[in-house]
Amino acid sequence: MVKRPGAATLAGGALLALLCPGLAAAQDGQAFPREVSGGFASWATADAELADRGVSFDVVEPAVRGSAERAWFPATGGGANPETGDAAVELAGTARLARPTEAAQPLALGGLRLELEGAAGTLYARTAVEGGAARELALADMAVGDAAPAVRTGGVTWTGLRASLTEEGARLLSEWSGQRFAAGDGLGLLDVTVGTGAGEVPEVPAQPDGTPQPQPQPQPRPSVSATAPEKQRQQGEPSAAPTHAGVTAGGEQEVTGAGFEPGEVVLVAIDEDTRYQAVADEEGRISQAFPVYATATEGAHAVELYSVSGERRAVARFEVLASD
Repeated sequence: MVKRPGAATLAGGALLALLCPGLAAAQDGQAFPREVSGGFASWATADAELADRGVSFDVVEPAVRGSAERAWFPATGGGANPETGDAAVELAGTARLARPTEAAQPLALGGLRLELEGAAGTLYARTAVEGGAARELALADMAVGDAAPAVRTGGVTWTGLRASLTEEGARLLSEWSGQRFAAGDGLGLLDVTVGTGAGEVPEVPAQPDGTPQPQPQPQPRPSVSATAPEKQRQQGEPSAAPTHAGVTAGGEQEVTGAGFEPGEVVLVAIDEDTRYQAVADEEGRISQAFPVYATATEGAHAVELYSVSGERRAVARFEVLASD
């Protein structure tokens, strides 16, 4: 079972209002050549300025918490243009900000929607106001940077999207927390991987080697000829295998997987700690290298490849050997 700590709960009415998603395409009517078929956005808040203001960051399901102050939000819809890197991605789950004072009401940010255009973008969110209604605001500006998105058959990955508060977002957090937030304050880094279905994909510069890739995964689409469980049985169960049967602590291991759907986004968990995401190639294969921590205990360890629904998963085992 993959570790999913920190899932929070909200009052039903407020949460329901926040979970209403945005439009699948950009709101100005822009159409995208590829539809988002699933995926994940990983949001790392280790370098955000929230903790400096006494604000903690948690999530509400179906978002899940990982290690190193990272959370995963499933991509549930939207569209993308692999040639330009433009996209509009709807994210499920709710970000939950809290202050140390128990009497303080948490700030819930749901209906998350990421829009990217060129070298910039915006993260939109919905938040509850008095009376239980919800309003949408531009929470953060997104800096894409110089790196082009990594395009694969059936998937696109953006890495290192830096989020900083907009004036509207800073005003919201200041009014809610009583602390001073300003436009430009950091909200962390996002890595986004989405499935875009099969088909020809234009050549785009790949990501640098060694860049960890977060692991979103697409939701299986309904089939008129077979139900999801039947389709899975027809395709066969996915498999996973380590490159090395044994590796010393402080070394590097790699896992390869097969039997996934082309373009499917797969999460990678090491010893129940979700760390990466990868997109299956046109033959349904994935590979992911990862460090074996120097503090890893001698003996058996496991790496799991799984979809967000949990219906498709495979486990590989390896040994951590004693250092000479």
